[in-house]
Amino acid sequence: MSKRKAQRRTGLRFAALYVLSIWVVFIINAIVFGGNLLYMGIHPLDVPSLPFIFTSPLLHGNLEHILGNTVPGAIFAFLVGYSGKRVFWEVTAFVVIIGGLGTWLFGGIGTNHVGASGLVYGWLAYLIVRGFFNRSGQQIALGVILGFLYSGLVWGMFPGNPGVSWQAHLFGAIGGAAAAMIITSDDPPALVMKRQRKQLEKQQLKNAQQPVQMPYQQNPFGNQRR
Repeated sequence: MSKRKAQRRTGLRFAALYVLSIWVVFIINAIVFGGNLLYMGIHPLDVPSLPFIFTSPLLHGNLEHILGNTVPGAIFAFLVGYSGKRVFWEVTAFVVIIGGLGTWLFGGIGTNHVGASGLVYGWLAYLIVRGFFNRSGQQIALGVILGFLYSGLVWGMFPGNPGVSWQAHLFGAIGGAAAAMIITSDDPPALVMKRQRKQLEKQQLKNAQQPVQMPYQQNPFGNQRR
């Protein structure tokens, strides 16, 4: 199997995993729990509910809500997963944790935030800016295209639309941008070699600047008096 086929297969698996996860949870919540699982969303500044930052992206309030997140989420999951399993999980962890904590801190007391839109914004932010950090021409081009196609989503990161968690969108995007700056799992080989060469040169310079210490030689005859 060629590398590109393997990458496409990995991307498709993550896209399918995303769609399957949110829809299975949605159906089970509706049929089995009568919608009561929605309490496992993010409740800002409520300490006992802090772990719900990990369950909130899987929950959706209604059919319109989940439909709005299905297609873009599947597309972005595929594109992030195309870079590999490790990249996908690293980026997703950044988005879920940073996006969830930001929403928990600034989401407004007495509110409940659910939905995968924060994840969608995080993946998109990663895809848009990643190429500028790993210096990949393909990823820069992809980022420019996605930025153009989904430029309208930027308004979702500002308050003004009742019932929409702009905090989840904003901090999810911040998490994605942070992942783009920090992770190195998908760096091109040329960039990896360049970074390693710089580290080696830095270490050699450091070693050259250290003073040379002459070995201590003990008098074999000891201290003698005459």
